[in-house]
Amino acid sequence: MNNSHPDAPDENVTAELARLRDSIDNIDAAVVHMLAERFKCTQQVGHLKAKHHLPPADPNREASQIARLRQLAENAKLDPAFAEKLLNFIIAEVIRHHETIAAREDED
Repeated sequence: MNNSHPDAPDENVTAELARLRDSIDNIDAAVVHMLAERFKCTQQVGHLKAKHHLPPADPNREASQIARLRQLAENAKLDPAFAEKLLNFIIAEVIRHHETIAAREDED
């Protein structure tokens, strides 16, 4: 019996919360590392585009990526609208990076 505060969860609930939160923390760390790797690749794409005077944005690629991610989200039982918002946020950041890279290349 739990002898602490009457509204306090029992030890099993506390232990389960700790276990789940540890998993969430591990997943968050993996997501951050995966995003870092993704941005390393997109930075290289930005340099390649700038070197060859290609535009920072590629609407056709972005549209196909969004459609692909929406399908992946549906298959994974994740809200496709959420997945699209997340990808749009990432794409906007990538384009911003590519514009910065292109501006620097123009200065050289």
